[in-house]
Amino acid sequence: MVLSNYSMSPMFLFLLLLSSSFAHPSSSKEDIFIQCLSYHSTVSISFSSTIFTPNNSSFTTVLNSTAENLRYVVPSMPKPQLIFRPTHESHVQAAVICSKQLGIHLRVRSGGHDYEGLSYASQIETPFIVVDLAKLRSVNVDIQHHSAWIQAGATIGEVYYRIAEKSTTHGFPAGLCTSLGVGGHITGGAYGSMMRKYGLGADNVVDARIIDVNGRILDRKTMGEDLFWAIRGGGGASFGIIMWWKIKLVPVPSTVTVFTVARTLEQGGTKLLHRWQQVAAAELDEDLFIRAIIQLTSDSKSGKRTVTTLYQALFLGGVEKLLHVMQTGFPELGLTRKDCTETSWIKSVLYIANYPSGTQPEILLQGKSTTKNYFKAKSDYVKDPIPETGLEGLWKKLMEETNPLLIWTPYGGMMSKISESETPFPHRKGVLFKIQYLTGWQAANQEAKHMDWIRKLYNYMAPYVTKSPRQAYVNYRDLDLGINKKRNTSITEASAWGTRYFKDNFSRLIKIKTKVDPENFFRHEQSIPPLPPKQE
Repeated sequence: MVLSNYSMSPMFLFLLLLSSSFAHPSSSKEDIFIQCLSYHSTVSISFSSTIFTPNNSSFTTVLNSTAENLRYVVPSMPKPQLIFRPTHESHVQAAVICSKQLGIHLRVRSGGHDYEGLSYASQIETPFIVVDLAKLRSVNVDIQHHSAWIQAGATIGEVYYRIAEKSTTHGFPAGLCTSLGVGGHITGGAYGSMMRKYGLGADNVVDARIIDVNGRILDRKTMGEDLFWAIRGGGGASFGIIMWWKIKLVPVPSTVTVFTVARTLEQGGTKLLHRWQQVAAAELDEDLFIRAIIQLTSDSKSGKRTVTTLYQALFLGGVEKLLHVMQTGFPELGLTRKDCTETSWIKSVLYIANYPSGTQPEILLQGKSTTKNYFKAKSDYVKDPIPETGLEGLWKKLMEETNPLLIWTPYGGMMSKISESETPFPHRKGVLFKIQYLTGWQAANQEAKHMDWIRKLYNYMAPYVTKSPRQAYVNYRDLDLGINKKRNTSITEASAWGTRYFKDNFSRLIKIKTKVDPENFFRHEQSIPPLPPKQE
């Protein structure tokens, strides 16, 4: 049974007559949208307090509230005609119905990182509006049944806190950055420091509530297994609006261990990183996650720059067992007891997220990141260790940039045991690690040189990463890979990026999109396109 359903409104023709006013600044587009929302919402409120237009003094604050990449809030970037912050899921249903009836392009954001600003900016289609789910952030934890219902507007940090509030021996295997918005985060897979033990966040979703193109709220039973498959890794904003996820909680020890060990090139950094590639995914205990964070540092005396790799780890157990695992599997790091800290799982979350020592878990309830920057990111997957000569060339490339950052995330363990087709997320068996490339800058006029650098770095890495296709992570959206230039983008055009994110799963995603949203209402620069309509 469908949980909620709406038939066509008697106001439909009236609204169509008014819809053209959204293209003209002189018209009262806000009033028209409010009239429609009021008509279709089952929970009545004063909608004027939930809608922000460029005429409101708080519009820019709301627009920028979760926009971490300043590239997409510069004055030249097209802005939404209005932002709607619903306080009940029936309001989101109404927003879908009204946007469809009024012919308004709609973007949705749950309030996370959104590397290319697709949830609050549109480079290909104006005018548009934004439905911002920031007020819909409930987290209902059920320890008895090892599950939780989490609302799309919550951050993953809030989810972690609410789980730990109820239990010290339960957790959830999702993102390392605590300001990630749950709604979009899980649609792309959601990896984190327990992925080698339990897989992705999307691998641990057991139900969901989604608003479809007709304004209906569907759960797993009513949406069917195809759509439920698609939303767990098929990328956000292609199939509907996620309102809730039901997640499966996983067991965690009452004591876990964390460490961060730094090694420079002068300390044998190249050989050590080469060894890390061989063992981090393929050989180490699946209870152990060690990522490599590569950056430039300067000697405090000479000022000379060098490449430093931070080996940052979470081990699901105590320090004694960890030291044994490391001595057996990765003795080259030279880990000692004094490098390690035993702690609780929730405090390990704070540690991995780089909160200062002594920070209390309540900080996770703040919800949003305060870090904003101009940046560009790209991603790759590696199946064979990069040789030392390749690493040495990489160091030369890093030395050409001001503040480069590489994050290498190990796979293996459970990630190798789940089929590539189990969910749309295909990067599974055989992947040693994922690379995230990042560069940031302080002023808008510095963009060109930094973008040029990261693209050249990406070209340099081509011989060392996956091929045919060269894979990429969908939650690190990269518009360099291609965009949907129009509403009826061809499948061939979309394949330029679609096969990189989803490999062979892309074709199944297209078929599901065609079934649930044939007119491509939910769309953005890299949304899943439907098949073209059959010619009669």
